Amino acid sequence: MQDHADTMELDPGLIRRFDRNGPRYTSYPTADRFVEAYDGAAHAAWLERREIGGFARPLSLYVHLPFCASLCYYCACNKVITRDHGRSAKYLRYLEKELRLLLPHLRGSRQITQLHLGGGTPTFLSHEELRHLVAMLRAHFDFAPDGEYAIEIDPRTVDEATIALLAELGFNRMSLGVQDHDPAVQEAIHRIQPAALTHATLDAARRHGFGSVNFDLIYGLPRQSVASFDRTLDDVLDCRPERIALYSYAHLPARFKPQRRIADHIMPGAQQKLDIFMLAHRRLLDAGYVHVGMDHFALPEDELAQALHSGRLHRNFQGYTTQAECDLLALGVSAISKIGPAYSQNLHGLDDYYDSLDQGRLPVARGIESTPDDLARRAVIMALMCQGEVALEAIETAHLLDFRSYFAAELERLEEFEQAGLLEMEEGWLRVTPQGRHFLRGISMVFDAYLQNAQSRAQFSRLI
Repeated sequence: MQDHADTMELDPGLIRRFDRNGPRYTSYPTADRFVEAYDGAAHAAWLERREIGGFARPLSLYVHLPFCASLCYYCACNKVITRDHGRSAKYLRYLEKELRLLLPHLRGSRQITQLHLGGGTPTFLSHEELRHLVAMLRAHFDFAPDGEYAIEIDPRTVDEATIALLAELGFNRMSLGVQDHDPAVQEAIHRIQPAALTHATLDAARRHGFGSVNFDLIYGLPRQSVASFDRTLDDVLDCRPERIALYSYAHLPARFKPQRRIADHIMPGAQQKLDIFMLAHRRLLDAGYVHVGMDHFALPEDELAQALHSGRLHRNFQGYTTQAECDLLALGVSAISKIGPAYSQNLHGLDDYYDSLDQGRLPVARGIESTPDDLARRAVIMALMCQGEVALEAIETAHLLDFRSYFAAELERLEEFEQAGLLEMEEGWLRVTPQGRHFLRGISMVFDAYLQNAQSRAQFSRLI
């Protein structure tokens, strides 16, 4: 395993040169390649094949809870803005309907090694609803004692009692939406969240035994400047969360209606956004954080950093994870499952989701069954994204191919990354350099058979 300790300074020229549009590779093929011909029956068939050959992967569970009490203008998630808690009560009833339709098809162990509640705002749910949801899941699944049980939290929606309840229910990880602590930025994105709220939530998490807390930060937001984000970083680094996700804001108002409320003239320019990123990158490394990959940083003692160094890092729809390669069972609107070589995504709208379940049908909108070529490319892409290196022999053995001939065109296209010092091609190995870890998406794109033209790439966000 290569040494990731090198923290060399990023070259702005390389960022300008290689900052392209591209996928985040939480799956391969990526979700835009899913097809409507893959339906609930196909999903059920793969659930029934989990035990083929007497082997079944560990099981991970994701539940999408789409409700938010207020609209954040930057947000591109699938959410429902409401203050009517009757809607969440109804949604929980339909989650149980979906689960009852799925379970007769689910073969193999029902032990859960990972649970993630995402949204939306999972803590929109009342205490009673949170208890009901977790009880429902525990009634049907065996939660591993050493599992990773995570929840996304908006600090504006919780208090000490909520954090205590989450710990009681078995959650041991949380991700806090922070974004930026500057009041002018918060006003521009319609998310007023005083730093004291973030501090109080973090302190409560530590008092109640949460082993790892992540802060989500976003650079490139309206009214953001180098000076203002430097002040946010002062505050965040004083908190010293175990993990930090430093996301680039993708301003795509043509695709995401809430973003149309952000005026173009208050957006930072491309150079200013790059300067903010460079500042954040330097300060996180100087503060002792390990660059795990892409936009993720962790303290050296955190499991995520340790998984990187030991070669145990994995990736799924929630990002980087320490959990082994799992089958992912996802519940709720727009949620994406991965069972064996197949992906399936649920219907996006609440009404469609409810109608499908009322008719006794799994609410699958689309999906895909990976081909042998997809699986080989997926193995290469995930090795790059997670370990930063590919052992050619391992790919050849697992997928019965000759790497250099099968990927001859891709190896030729990788030469520009090698010449720029972002990649090393040695005998039997492809290795990303420490500086190249910021360009993992761009390097991985070389192996993406579906990205053969600029139009295919244009729908994705910029790499940095």
